[in-house]
Amino acid sequence: MTRAVVIGGVVIIGGGGHAKVIIESLRASGEMVTAIIDADPTPRAVLGVPVVGDDLVLPGLREQGFSKLFVAIGENRLREKLGRKGRELGFTLVNAIHPSAIVSPTARLGEGIAVMAGVAINADTQVGDLAIINTGAVVDHDCQLGAACHLGPASALAGGVTVGERAFLGVGARVIPGVTIGADAIVGAGGVVVRNLPDGVLAIGVPAKIKGDRP
Repeated sequence: MTRAVVIGGVVIIGGGGHAKVIIESLRASGEMVTAIIDADPTPRAVLGVPVVGDDLVLPGLREQGFSKLFVAIGENRLREKLGRKGRELGFTLVNAIHPSAIVSPTARLGEGIAVMAGVAINADTQVGDLAIINTGAVVDHDCQLGAACHLGPASALAGGVTVGERAFLGVGARVIPGVTIGADAIVGAGGVVVRNLPDGVLAIGVPAKIKGDRP
C-alpha cells in the first residue's frame, strides 16, 4: 500500500548512499523531492524523504499525479532497466545537476543524468540518458558518453573520448585523448587508459591492461 505523500516534486528510485547525494543535488538546484521507492520498503526516511514502498507502487504514484522520476541506483544495468520502466509508466526522467558543476552551453545532455558537485563538462560533449558523472569528474571537449555509463569520483576524460553504454570508470581513472572504451567495460580505480578497450572487459593498472571479462 502506498503511504500518503504530498503530490508534486520528484520521486526517487533507490534509498541508499547514492540517493542521498542525488537528493541533495536536486534540492540545491531548486527541486523538491517528495518520495522514495526502494527494494526494501520498510517505512523510514532518507534525508527527510519518506520511503513509500518498492517499485510495485510506481503505477499508483503515477496515477496519483506524480510525473517526475530519478533513478538513484549505482548499478548500471539495473538503472537502465528501471529508467525504461519509469518511462513506460509515463514518468519524465529529470536530471540531477549540482549547481557547482560547470557544464558547457554546447554540451548535449540526455535525461535522468546525475552530474555531481565539482564536475566539469566541456564543449561539444554528449552525455547519454541515465549516465552518472560523479563528484569532481572532468569530461573534456568532444567526448561521447553512452547511456547508463558511470564515471567515478575524480575520474578524468581527455578530449574526444568515447565511453560505451553501461561502462564504468572507477575512482580516479584517467583516459587519454581519442580513446574508445567499449560498452559494459570496467576500468579499475586509478587506471590509466591509453588504448581502446573492447566491450565487456575489465582493465586495471597504469597503463590499464585487460585482465579478462567484467565480473
